[in-house]
Amino acid sequence: MLSLFVGVDVSLNNNVVYIMKPDGEKYGSLHVANTKSGAAVLVDRIISALNTLNLKKVVIGLEATSIYGDPFVMFLREDGKLASFDRAIHVLNPKLVNEFKKSYPDLPKNDDVDSFVIADKLRFNRGIPPAFEPDYRYTALQTLTRQRFCLVQNLTREKVRFGNYLFLKCSGLAQDKDFKNTSATTIALMEQFDTIDDLANADLNQLAAVVIKASNNHYVDPECIAKTIQAVARGSYRLPRTVNDSINQAMSVSIANMRFLEKQVKTLDAVILKQFEIIPNTLISVPGIGKVYSAGIIAEIGNIRRFKSQASVAKYAGLVWNEHDSGNFEGEITRMIKSGNRYLRYYLLEAADSVRRYDSEYMAYYDRKFKEVNRFQHKRALALTARKLVRLIFRLMKDNRLYVTE
Repeated sequence: MLSLFVGVDVSLNNNVVYIMKPDGEKYGSLHVANTKSGAAVLVDRIISALNTLNLKKVVIGLEATSIYGDPFVMFLREDGKLASFDRAIHVLNPKLVNEFKKSYPDLPKNDDVDSFVIADKLRFNRGIPPAFEPDYRYTALQTLTRQRFCLVQNLTREKVRFGNYLFLKCSGLAQDKDFKNTSATTIALMEQFDTIDDLANADLNQLAAVVIKASNNHYVDPECIAKTIQAVARGSYRLPRTVNDSINQAMSVSIANMRFLEKQVKTLDAVILKQFEIIPNTLISVPGIGKVYSAGIIAEIGNIRRFKSQASVAKYAGLVWNEHDSGNFEGEITRMIKSGNRYLRYYLLEAADSVRRYDSEYMAYYDRKFKEVNRFQHKRALALTARKLVRLIFRLMKDNRLYVTE
């Protein structure tokens, strides 16, 4: 079926639109406000073009530009005037559009260029993601799971920042692999002892009591742990008092930030689980995948029938690798593509890391891939395990069946 192609360059205030005929020729272009009334003007123009060209299908595309295009896409899906036509709306990764744009060396420099490239990308129909499906259960869940992703990223950055402060204040404790930089014990020590000399010279029983309380009596021999802490404290660098005081203040803020973010993640997890209850799923039957990771995966995939195969899901997530070979040469290091859905990739990687700890098949697969190379072992093995997990997820969602271990 011949289609009308509409490329939209979305921004905060305005949308630049390019309307292309089925043969690639220009039908028209216009600028409309990124408002409800502006979108209504565009719909009228699209319908006029469809009627003039005697077409029944329109393919509309725009880049995933922050959140500026979300209300616009929802308006197009809900508008009754377009209901009598076959319509497909695609939200494209900006990197895909940018790479496609490079194939046009002599493009003019005007506002219509990006919208033209989007329309032509739709016309070629190569590497186009599945069309937007108007099931707002997924949209609502996606809002929550993406916010969780952002919180976790902020928490990770804050932990790295705290680790830097820890090295400055107590380099030995930061270097000792037996103590996690952001463990409850490490944080309690940094809060209760102003200087490393205070820590190194503390009463052993007092120090052991701090370890017991902070670790919730995790250690078998807390007195031995206390001796180890004092030993690494004695071997650490000493800071000038003024610098040490500033580090203490910065650490205090960092600790407060970590606790706040951890609390917000827990709060959001509870909301995600409540929203997730209205979406039937079978992924939670996989050992280790959990409800939160299942929610993150399903929120990004949406209706699994949008995807033709497990390979298309993997490509959508960016879990595919660029080939690096020429003639008889084949490179040992190949990198994942950068154009995938980063939220889906994140939840798949986190789920894979959890599943491998519970499922013997995935554990064996991870270990085998880990031993195959000498560089980037964990990252490579985890990515390949996530790629294997995609095949399972696709089949469970497609067939709506539970995972049963043999």
